[in-house]
Amino acid sequence: MQHGGFKIIVPGKIMTDKAPWITYRPELKVLDCTVRDGGLINNHLFTDELVRGVYDTCLAAGIDAMEIGYKNSPRLFSKDEFGPWRHCDEDDLNRVVGGHDSTQTGLKLAAMADAGKSDWKEQIVPSDQSVLDMIRVAFYAHQVSEAVEMICHAHEMGYETMANLMAVSNINESEIDAVLEAVSDSPAGTMVIVDSFGHLHREQIDMLYKKYSEALAGTGKDIGIHAHNNMQLAFANTIEAIILGSNRADATMAGLGRGAGNCPMELLLGFLRNPKFKLRPVIQLLRDQIAPLRETVEWGPLVPYNITGQMNRHPRAAMEFRAGDEKDDFLKFYDNMVSDI
Repeated sequence: MQHGGFKIIVPGKIMTDKAPWITYRPELKVLDCTVRDGGLINNHLFTDELVRGVYDTCLAAGIDAMEIGYKNSPRLFSKDEFGPWRHCDEDDLNRVVGGHDSTQTGLKLAAMADAGKSDWKEQIVPSDQSVLDMIRVAFYAHQVSEAVEMICHAHEMGYETMANLMAVSNINESEIDAVLEAVSDSPAGTMVIVDSFGHLHREQIDMLYKKYSEALAGTGKDIGIHAHNNMQLAFANTIEAIILGSNRADATMAGLGRGAGNCPMELLLGFLRNPKFKLRPVIQLLRDQIAPLRETVEWGPLVPYNITGQMNRHPRAAMEFRAGDEKDDFLKFYDNMVSDI
């Protein structure tokens, strides 16, 4: 058959689906983490107007879930320094998205709780007392025991749950295996491949997807992808995970996020071509509310972030360098990083 000027030939099968058949999967769901991940560049001091703008855009664009912030401890992240989206107190949530009902809107609201940084037994209230539908638990490999406790607690409180193993590029396979074994018995609905340092290439995505899928076979859990853009591979790695079978994909508006940022939502929705997704509301948000942020904050795959990504290092050093007086002396930054090896 002719398809966009090309003939699709599949041995033993005639393709009858409409273009583009590769990326259309009704079960594939997209999560927006603009406010949660993007807030790391400004201590989550976003205005209510911007947070509501992202929320309204997710509704209009047909996005499946929005991560509105963290459920992290005010003891560790003072409210004098950090904005409300670092804590997601119920009063703040209700002030901006009060009355939200995912059964009516089709949009699920999520918050992330970090192992070691959340007073989760107090902060995660029963789901019938919150507008939140989902809790995503983020943790490092050595924190997996607490993470499983957090997942179980959130599940008991009535939430959907996801497990986000961070910095997966910085641990060995036996550590990954131990985490997967622990999470496989938990009620987490999704296990997310998280490229915290923006270091992974396609081959590593392939290996990790295979490892995750084999370890979680028969559990009913989905596999997600959360990619960072240090080497300008966030979109490519997200595509790779989706083609392999990942049915949960994270993105942010204009790639907004700490350091190099994330997979851009506008690129991801264009790739998926699911008719339920509408790109125009996203483009409008980029023009009206995201682009103006560049006047006060910086993100994107600049050279220092490329360097930390290649070296499998936390972007913290690049962020500190970009905040200094010699922020454009990329060679000095490179020499400093190499000297630390």
